[in-house]
Amino acid sequence: MSLFLLLGNYGAAIAEVANDAIVAEMTKSKTSQSSSSGELQSFVWIASAVGGILGMLVGIAMVRFSPQSMFLFYGLLVLHFLLTITVPERSLNLPKSPSHVGIRKQLLDLSAALRKPEIANSIAWFAASYALIPVLTGTMFFYQTQYLKMDTSVLGISKVFGQLVNLLWGVIYDHSLKSVRPRTLLQAIQATMAALMISDVLFVRGTYRLLGVPDSVYVVVFSGVLEILLFFKILPFNVLIAQLCPPGCEGSFMAFVLSALALSIIVSGYLGVALASYIGDHRK
Repeated sequence: MSLFLLLGNYGAAIAEVANDAIVAEMTKSKTSQSSSSGELQSFVWIASAVGGILGMLVGIAMVRFSPQSMFLFYGLLVLHFLLTITVPERSLNLPKSPSHVGIRKQLLDLSAALRKPEIANSIAWFAASYALIPVLTGTMFFYQTQYLKMDTSVLGISKVFGQLVNLLWGVIYDHSLKSVRPRTLLQAIQATMAALMISDVLFVRGTYRLLGVPDSVYVVVFSGVLEILLFFKILPFNVLIAQLCPPGCEGSFMAFVLSALALSIIVSGYLGVALASYIGDHRK
C-alpha cells in the first residue's frame, strides 16, 4: 500500500513540475500577451482550487463507502491521464526547443540561472520563509481529533472551506493584486500567517471558547484558512519566478524550485513536531 501511495505521489509531482514548466514557457512566449502579468498563473491556480473543492466534496460524500471502494473510484481518474496524453504537444503552441538538448546542457543552464543574484536570493528567501516557520498542522489535527473528539465531517468541511478561500484568493489576485509588487504581497501573507499561528495558541488555551466561539466553528473557519494560507505565497512567487526564469530551462528550473519548496516544508514539519514536543514536555 505504501509503495502504491509513493508511486501515486511521485506521478503527481512529475505532473506538477511539467505543468509549472509549461506555464513558465507560455509566460516567455511572445504569443502570450497576458501571461507575463500573472493572468495565466491565476487561471491555473483557480482551476486547481476548483479541482480541490470537487475532490474534497467527493471525499466527504464517500465516507460511507469502504476504503477499497474509495481507492477504486480514484483509480478511475486514470481515464483523465489517458485523455491528457492524447493531446499533441504541438497543439499547445509552445516555444520550439532543440530536441538534442541533453541533461548536461540542462544542468549547465540551471547552474547559470542559479548564479544570478535575483534568482538565487528569491528562491533562498522563499524556501527559508517556509523552513523557518514551524508547521503545527499535524499537532493541531491530533488535538482536534483525539482531544476535542471532532467529527471527521467537521474536518472535511474545514478542508472544503480552505479550498473555497484558495479559490477566492486566486480570483482576487487575478482582478486586483497582479499589479502589486510580489515582495509586498509575500510580506503581507507572511505576517498574516504569523497572526493566525498565534490564534491557534489562543484556541488551544480555550480563549475563543470563553468568548463564546464553538470549537467546530474555529476549526472550520480559522484552521481551514491557516492550512491553505501556507500556500498563498506560491501564486505571486510563481509569477515572479516565471519572469526571472531564463528561456530554455523551464523544466529543470521549476523542478529545482519545487524541490526546494518540498524540502523547506519537510524541515518546517520537523520543526513543528520538535516545538510541540518541547512545549508538551515543559507542561508536564
